Amino acid sequence: MISANNITLRVGKKALFEDVNIKFTEGNCYGVIGANGAGKSTFLKILSGQLDSTSGEVVIGQGERISFLQQDHFKYDDYQVLDTVIMGNARLYEIMKEKDAIYMKEDFTDEDGIKAAELEGEFATMNGWEAESDAANLLNGLGIETEFHYSMMRDLTGAQKVKVLLAQALFGNPDILLLDEPTNHLDLDAIAWLEEFLINFENTVIVVSHDRYFLNKVCTHIADIDYGKIQLYAGNYDFWYESSQLMIRQMKEANRKKEEKIKELQEFIQRFSANASKSKQATSRKRALEKIELDDIRPSSRKYPYIDFRPNREIGNEVLTVEHISKTIDGEKILDDISFILNREDKVALVGPNERAKTVLFQILAGEMEPDEGSYKWGLTTTQSYFPKDNSAEFDNEDTIVEWLTQYSEEKDATYVRGFLGRMLFAGEDGVKKVKVLSGGEKVRCMLSKLMISGANVLMLDEPTDHLDMESITALNNGLMKFPGVLIFSSRDHQIVETTANRIMEIVNGQLIDKITTYDEYLASDEMARKRQVFEMTEKDD
Repeated sequence: MISANNITLRVGKKALFEDVNIKFTEGNCYGVIGANGAGKSTFLKILSGQLDSTSGEVVIGQGERISFLQQDHFKYDDYQVLDTVIMGNARLYEIMKEKDAIYMKEDFTDEDGIKAAELEGEFATMNGWEAESDAANLLNGLGIETEFHYSMMRDLTGAQKVKVLLAQALFGNPDILLLDEPTNHLDLDAIAWLEEFLINFENTVIVVSHDRYFLNKVCTHIADIDYGKIQLYAGNYDFWYESSQLMIRQMKEANRKKEEKIKELQEFIQRFSANASKSKQATSRKRALEKIELDDIRPSSRKYPYIDFRPNREIGNEVLTVEHISKTIDGEKILDDISFILNREDKVALVGPNERAKTVLFQILAGEMEPDEGSYKWGLTTTQSYFPKDNSAEFDNEDTIVEWLTQYSEEKDATYVRGFLGRMLFAGEDGVKKVKVLSGGEKVRCMLSKLMISGANVLMLDEPTDHLDMESITALNNGLMKFPGVLIFSSRDHQIVETTANRIMEIVNGQLIDKITTYDEYLASDEMARKRQVFEMTEKDD
């Protein structure tokens, strides 16, 4: 159990939270949601003790251990991977190191023996003998192969470090688990594993996430941060959305009826206040009028962009033909004899844990990289627009946002260009902001403006939801579902893949699995299970 009692946090004169009272109980998973800047991560830092509130207190059950997902990806660079995971239980790791130090003494004394025995007893009570195997199971579940378990953290990729730090947070069955964006940089397989872990986790979980499907799968409650308050709802994300929208509709309807009553009373008072025979009734209505109070419906801090991809021309029957493409990088066969044909109705999702293979295929199809072998040909009626995973080169200049987007527009009128920026929540003076100072989320919204203004009938998007808030992800999902052209995309957002794609491609050991199916059907297929078994055996043989 963990509770926030009268928590207030002020940043300068602004109150981010004010008099927040909320209790999180054992056996439940709480999803913390809210617009960017609402204070989701800040609230988790207060709960974990990393940040002090201006007033109020956080109360944790006696003897309960709290664990949280570390955000510093370089903090453990000097440690082995397995040790980093076990450090999730600080006391257990401390005992292990203290025991090792005692046993390594050359002048081992009776006192050392007594101390070692005490430590061994505590170690056994904490299931210390299973620590390494438990840590290894967590790593394997998240996709960190055994060959990396004794590597140094500094030698891992950024995505691998994220998985190790997540395993660290999960290690040792903590009583209270705080996770800030745990699905960031995870592939869909790792996210699915984490979902099952949290569904079966019996203690308290508090998680911040922009992944709607993930929140629907794991959450028993939603804690909504808005208006400087936290409102708790029972149920998952979809239930919160329906409940919150219903509440707003009910308040608006109640206000409408009150406004009608106010108008009726005002008209009566105005008409009969000077009439002696009606004066008592007019006075009575004045008192009734004074008692009517409209509900305070404050505007939400959430802002939804408007994403609408409209092709300038209809696409023909011939879209894309890929024949026997292969690519080797640094001695690794990334693509091995890849062939497929895209049709005019195709919405293709590239899925699976091999992020590099997906990105390389995108780069080849976008003309940014040459294949070692094979060829590809776009249809004459196609126009393509590409959203790269790494967009940093796009913004390494002195352009303002308007200048940057204008270069991609056939229509150079500033008002026309600003219209597309406005859809993506860049208003007024935002247009003169330099692109080099934009945040990650702002850069993604600029890239989506570029795709919209291009009028392309083929969109290629490599992880477009990175850095976006939930409102922008929802808007992107809606835009992709409505898009009448051809899509080929990758995304860690399960809901986008499931609701948008009608064709699934996965690259395994450089080779292509290509199915006309939905994503959920693909995951459930027997062939998928056999493929994964072969893949795991191949990885072990390597």
